[in-house]
Amino acid sequence: MRTLLVQPSGLMYSEIFLRLEPLGLERVAAAVRAAGHEVRLLDLQIFSHRALYRQLREFEPEAVGFGLNYLANVPEVLDLARQIKRLTPRCFVFAGGHSVSFIAGHVIEQADGALDAVLRGEGEVATPLLLAAARDGGLTDVPGVVTPEGTCHKPPLLLDSLDEPRPARDLTRRRDKYFIGVLDPAASIEFTRGCPWDCSFCSAWTFYGRSYRKVSPQAAAEEVASIREPGLFIVDDVAFIRPEHGDAIAAELEKRKVRKEYYLETRADVLLRHPEVFRRWRRLGLNYMFLGMEALDEDGLDLYRKRTNPDQNLKALELARGMGLTVAVNLIVDPRWDAKQFRLVREWALSVPEIVNLTVMTPYPGTEIWHTESRKLTSRDYRLFDIQHAVVPTALPLQEFYRELVKTQSVMNRKHLGLAAAAKTLGLIGRRLLRGQTNFATSIWKFHSVYNADRQYGDHLRAVRYELPLPDRRLLGSSDRRDLYIHQRPPRPATSADERHNGPERL
Repeated sequence: MRTLLVQPSGLMYSEIFLRLEPLGLERVAAAVRAAGHEVRLLDLQIFSHRALYRQLREFEPEAVGFGLNYLANVPEVLDLARQIKRLTPRCFVFAGGHSVSFIAGHVIEQADGALDAVLRGEGEVATPLLLAAARDGGLTDVPGVVTPEGTCHKPPLLLDSLDEPRPARDLTRRRDKYFIGVLDPAASIEFTRGCPWDCSFCSAWTFYGRSYRKVSPQAAAEEVASIREPGLFIVDDVAFIRPEHGDAIAAELEKRKVRKEYYLETRADVLLRHPEVFRRWRRLGLNYMFLGMEALDEDGLDLYRKRTNPDQNLKALELARGMGLTVAVNLIVDPRWDAKQFRLVREWALSVPEIVNLTVMTPYPGTEIWHTESRKLTSRDYRLFDIQHAVVPTALPLQEFYRELVKTQSVMNRKHLGLAAAAKTLGLIGRRLLRGQTNFATSIWKFHSVYNADRQYGDHLRAVRYELPLPDRRLLGSSDRRDLYIHQRPPRPATSADERHNGPERL
C-alpha cells in the first residue's frame, strides 16, 4: 500500500528550545517499508498543511498514519483526518503513539468515522500488521488496535529487539531544521526504551509496564556512525542506568573512531552512582546534559515520587560542573505556587550557573496524577496539555500565575539567551550561521513572542471542539498499578531484599 506517515505540528516549547526529528515515526516507516509498502514521511513541524494536501494529490496514498505522541496535537490530527476522508474517502486513516495509546477509544469516538483505527503501544511490529489487515481484512484482530467496531483483546506487541528496524532517516526532508539548543543541526537516537522508576507525573513507566530494553552496543555504534549530523540527542528517558551498557557502546564508538557532540537526559542519582561512564562519554563528545530535578525541596520530590533528595541533586550538579558539562535543569511548577515561591525559584536559578527550565505540572492520561488531580481539572482542552499551561486550579489568579511564570522564565532567558549571554557566544552562533544553521540564532530572539502571559491566558479563552475524557473510574480505586500499563510484562522476581526495595537496580 502507498502509505504516508505524518508527524503533527510542533508544540509551544518547540518554537524555541528544540525541534527533534520524528524518530518513532522513522522507525515505523522503516518497518512498513520492509514489509513491502511504498512509504513517505511528512513532518508538519517543518512543512505546512498545504504540503500534506499536495502529498494527497501527488502520492495518492492508500493509507495515512499520524504519530500522536502528544495530547496537544489531538485536535489538529482529528481535523486533518476529517479533511483527508473528505478528499479521499477510500483512504485508510489511522493514528498511533504514546499519548493516544491511553485514550484510544475516546479519540476513535471523537473522530466520528474520520479515523479507521488507533494503534496502542509500540508501532514497529503492529503497523505492518495493521496495513495488511486494512488491505486483506481482519482489522479487529490486530494486537492493540482500537476501531469504531471495538477494541482488540490481544495486547499490544513489544519489539523483540531494539536493534531493528533502524530509523528511515532518508525519508525526512529538511533535516537541517532539527536541533536542540546549540546542537544545530542535531539528529536523535535511542539506546534504551522504558524506565524502571515510577514518578507520579510521568507515563513512560506505565506505557512500557516498567520494562527496560537495550539496543546492542554494536547496533548502537553502527547507527551513530551512519548519522551525518554532527550533533546527536540521546532520547532515552534515563541515560546509562546500566553503566556497562553505556561503556560497551562507548567502546564500540572508540573502535570506530566516531566523534559527535552529544546531549542526553539522566537522573541525579544515576549520575552520582556511575560517574565513570559519564566521564568516558565526556571524552567522546558529551557536552550537554538534562537533569530532571523537578523540585528544590523534599516535599516536592516526595510529591512527584522522584526517589531522590535535594542533597543528591546538588551533588549531581557539582559533579557535572566538575566534568565541564553544560547542564539544563528542569523544575516542575506547582499551580499552587504563590508569588513568593516564584521569587525563590528565580533567586535560586540566578545563583547557579546551570540553565533552569520550567514545566507546569500537568495530569496526563497514563500518569498516576491523572487519577488524583484530573477531578480538579479547570480545562479538558487538549491544546492546553503541553506542560506550558495550567489545567488545574492555581493559587494565584490565572492571569497573575502566567505573569509570574513568564517573569521567571524571562529572568532565566536573559541569563542564558539575552544580549549579554549572546555576546559571549558570538563565535558559536557565527559558526552555525556560516553553515546555514539559523535555528539556535533565531531561538535567542523569539522568546518574548512565544512566552507571553497574555497569549498563554488567551489560550484558555479559545472555543473548544475536542476535550480529553475523564479518567476511567474503574481504575481510580485499583490497588494494582499494572492496570495503568499499556504493555504488560510478568513481574520478575527479585533475588534479594535490596533488589526488592530498589527496583531499578535489578535491571
